[in-house]
Amino acid sequence: MEKEQDQNQDDKKNQKLEELKDSNQETLKTEHNENNEDEKELAPEEKIAELEDRLTRTLAEMENQRRRFEKEKEDAFDYGGFSFAKEALNLIDNLERSKQILQNDESLKDSQVLKKTLEHLDIIYKDVISIFSKNNIKPIESLNKKLDPNLHQAMMEIEDDQKEIGTIVQEIQKGFTMKDRLLRPSLVGVSKKKQNKDDKNKENNDNSDNK
Repeated sequence: MEKEQDQNQDDKKNQKLEELKDSNQETLKTEHNENNEDEKELAPEEKIAELEDRLTRTLAEMENQRRRFEKEKEDAFDYGGFSFAKEALNLIDNLERSKQILQNDESLKDSQVLKKTLEHLDIIYKDVISIFSKNNIKPIESLNKKLDPNLHQAMMEIEDDQKEIGTIVQEIQKGFTMKDRLLRPSLVGVSKKKQNKDDKNKENNDNSDNK
């Protein structure tokens, strides 16, 4: 009886060993198949194609960076003094104001002192404009030109039937450009058609009603 039990136990052990062996073999087959698939994915031709694609992308990015650098370098060279030039326009404004103040001074009117002083101011003004021009800083032509929002800023309307509507008839402050960039716009007055008395009265009445 005991021999039969021992025999049964041995048979069970042998069966388990066979099952374990079969399981290990299946696992090895699966791993082998996966390794084969990995080897297929990493085939030399595909690896070369992938490397070529990466290289092409890298070269394209390097070229874009080079172009950006060149553009930034050109801008720095061409417009590096942009802020300084904008501040330097105050010299022009101060010369214009000084000239205007002297011309409006009744105590100096028609005097030789005024004449000589204005002549000196004009010389300084021309020298400053010449220096600006050599550095590609140029005044904007405004008078008798059509209003250009890219170059001019209208500050007022002036009645003038002799000029086409929107024509610049007064320059309040001169504008300047630096190469193809606007340093500051010209402040100007533009023409509009004169109103007859009936139109003016109607406009005044409308304004009164609105109040």
